[in-house]
Amino acid sequence: MDAYTFRTAEQESIAIAKKTLLVPPILVDLVGNALTAMDGVKFTSLDACPSCGGQVTGHDLRPKRFAVILENGKERAIRVFVKRFYCRQCGSLCYADAPFYPDTRLASPVVDLCLLLSQRMPFNRVAEHLRALGIVVDRGTVRNYASRDFGTIPATELFGLPLPLSLLNLAISTLGREGGPVMGAEALAACGLPPADRAAPRGRGFPEERDQRYN
Repeated sequence: MDAYTFRTAEQESIAIAKKTLLVPPILVDLVGNALTAMDGVKFTSLDACPSCGGQVTGHDLRPKRFAVILENGKERAIRVFVKRFYCRQCGSLCYADAPFYPDTRLASPVVDLCLLLSQRMPFNRVAEHLRALGIVVDRGTVRNYASRDFGTIPATELFGLPLPLSLLNLAISTLGREGGPVMGAEALAACGLPPADRAAPRGRGFPEERDQRYN
């Protein structure tokens, strides 16, 4: 960068974070490409009502924020679409199978990453590491997730950072697509639906309204 090239304040903060935290560019690209590939993906399958097991019929398709990333120094919301169903037996509205934990406003791979990092560092440092990776999650939301019990998160170590397998598998599944669409079922298989013992977080967490306000 020469003397006549200027960075915005946002770009400068990202550059400083990357330099300070020594996040490898290949890891930033891996995570960013995985999350970007999810934009517009549709989740439309549900076998039965999760409340009573009754037969369901399609109701509508709702957008849901999967993640917020940094792109060219600006925040960009990655949204997916989740189908809602109406139960013919109990009359409740329920959502299609999708990679989200109950009462969370970000997708499970992002939540998993927040939890793994929070086991190693303070919440403000977690937010800084996430930003260096190109993911925007505020400190309060990280604290919210860390206060809850989501069970054991399968993970591996990559470039000195813990990476959830849900995010790594998602990244691997999107490699070599050359712009091809990602199918909801394929994304679910990569992220992994939460097992029964992880489906309902336990512990005294902050109310959902205190979670980062992503719709």
